[in-house]
Amino acid sequence: MDLHDLRPAIGARKKSKRVGRGVGSGHGKTAGRGTKGQNSRTGGPVKPYFEGGQLPLVRRLPWKRGFKPIDRVEYVPVNLGRLSVFEAETVVTPQLLAERGIIKHADAQVKVLATGDVERPLTVQAHKFSEAAREKIMAAGGQAVVIE
Repeated sequence: MDLHDLRPAIGARKKSKRVGRGVGSGHGKTAGRGTKGQNSRTGGPVKPYFEGGQLPLVRRLPWKRGFKPIDRVEYVPVNLGRLSVFEAETVVTPQLLAERGIIKHADAQVKVLATGDVERPLTVQAHKFSEAAREKIMAAGGQAVVIE
């Protein structure tokens, strides 16, 4: 088989409908557009939001303020006080937090905040830490490990 032998499968290519080519074609005269009216004219069907000249809904609503960045990263906040349920020397990971019900999903981006206190040395693995939270974890003899 050569490249010039290739053909599309039978029925794969449909001939385009040629409208306005005489009465005998079955699509002559009005070319399938019906008679009269805005949609039969050249420049035809109006856009979906057009309301016949009435002020469109799009313009009646107040403009949307601000914008949302496309690459925004949402962090799930976890306060230090919530980590008091863990034993000393525990490695606290997002998976462990999800198992204990502190966060909903194990694959969430976690940020540890400084509200509350840590009494035990813990190794906390999270995607972000506030400075105060990092200092409190270190002061308790633990480690704050940033997950990349």
